[in-house]
Amino acid sequence: MFKPQYPTPDTYTPATIRPTPVPAEQIPAPAKTPSALGGLLQQSPGTALALAAGGVAGVLALASVAVSLLLAVAVTAVALSVSSVVVLFLVRALRQEFTGR
Repeated sequence: MFKPQYPTPDTYTPATIRPTPVPAEQIPAPAKTPSALGGLLQQSPGTALALAAGGVAGVLALASVAVSLLLAVAVTAVALSVSSVVVLFLVRALRQEFTGR
């Protein structure tokens, strides 16, 4: 009653998908493109300027994120130090109250 009953193995039959052949007349000829280095070497001054501006913008965005993270760490450190001083004063006040000094 408590033993699981499994189906008999090898009951799955995978469906076979056969690709339909494409006649040679329907295959388009590849377009003639310039060599890979030819496109990189023949850049206009506008594209070089756009690439430089994009690089500068990326560096500035990354720097602003890094500065904000460092600022968050500094603010957290200041908050922890202030709270530790407050806790120290509270502990000293409680100790003086209970010891009677």
